[in-house]
Amino acid sequence: MTTEQTFIAIKPDGVQRGLVGPIISRFEARGFKLAAIKLVTPSKEHLEAHYADLSSKPFFPGLIKYMSSGPICAMVWEGRDAVKTGRTLLGATNPLASAPGTIRGDFALDVGRNVCHGSDSVENAKKEIALWFKEGEVISWKSAQHDWIYE
Repeated sequence: MTTEQTFIAIKPDGVQRGLVGPIISRFEARGFKLAAIKLVTPSKEHLEAHYADLSSKPFFPGLIKYMSSGPICAMVWEGRDAVKTGRTLLGATNPLASAPGTIRGDFALDVGRNVCHGSDSVENAKKEIALWFKEGEVISWKSAQHDWIYE
């Protein structure tokens, strides 16, 4: 079994709306293990580094302003196919295209307030985790449920 980690962030709209608990519950219920979590208000420079690939887009300044408007719940989740399955749990970037039962499908209506960010590849997950968490903040541990989730 190959275990991987993914970075998931609950954006300011999700934190302000009290969705941290319900979102964490979805990942836990699926069988993923929480390896790191913190509530942060990142600097403009930090957000610009995180979204560097979008810097040429016309919406970039608004995205940075919005993402710095309140606290963000930054998390690392671990498990089999964590990146791909994490994105499936989140749903499509545009909440109106997200299936019911996904986080965005159940909790969001507007692409500019889509509640969460999720890594889109294993490579980007590693970069994002390193950007948001210092060494020693991501915990390695075995869940008592592990053998009930995986063969």
